[in-house]
Amino acid sequence: MPIPAPHGIHKRSLLRDDVYESIRNAIVDGTLAPGERLRDPELEAWLGVSRTPIREALLRLERAGLIVARPGRATIVAPYDPASTLSAQQVVAAMHELAARLAVPHLDTAGLGAMAAANNRFSAALADDDVDAALAADDDFHAVFVHACGNDMIPPVLEQALPVLRRVERQRFGSFAARHSVKQHADIIRLAGTGDADGAALVCRENWLSLGDGRANGADPGIAP
Repeated sequence: MPIPAPHGIHKRSLLRDDVYESIRNAIVDGTLAPGERLRDPELEAWLGVSRTPIREALLRLERAGLIVARPGRATIVAPYDPASTLSAQQVVAAMHELAARLAVPHLDTAGLGAMAAANNRFSAALADDDVDAALAADDDFHAVFVHACGNDMIPPVLEQALPVLRRVERQRFGSFAARHSVKQHADIIRLAGTGDADGAALVCRENWLSLGDGRANGADPGIAP
């Protein structure tokens, strides 16, 4: 297993969530590749924590579908699986559709401005081929609805499903096809600005369902091993 640098990035006093997020992020960004074997001693050396929070993090990652634990054999990074990725995509799309439908009636000028600013950053990041910045801006864009929707069940569902989908997002945001999302975002802002909750929700849903399926600009499908 390759050890991401730097070593010892976590002190033992930090919460188990930090360990989970570090391993999850390394899987999502490809540092830990599909099929890569995860060994406790190497994870301990990298993260600078004991085995207990690592095992807890691995259990969470297994539930999220990012690792596969084989009792008595090995724990590996889950390979790309079209079926599980499609399932995650459908759940994420449904949650963002619901968030938009609930949030639009309560959205103010500041919220619309935050979405427009996030979409501008998203467009600039795509133009610069900066995948990490594009992902961060896309998260900021969709977070406006999630934070304004008033449904506390939506964030934990997204936290469970989104990591599986994020590997496909990274592929798409590194391609020309992602430029189509800039227009979809603009359509969402326009519809939300007119108070059209149903219209904004449906475009949100389409935005997530079009991720990697080749519908935008003739892109090749991304949901594949």
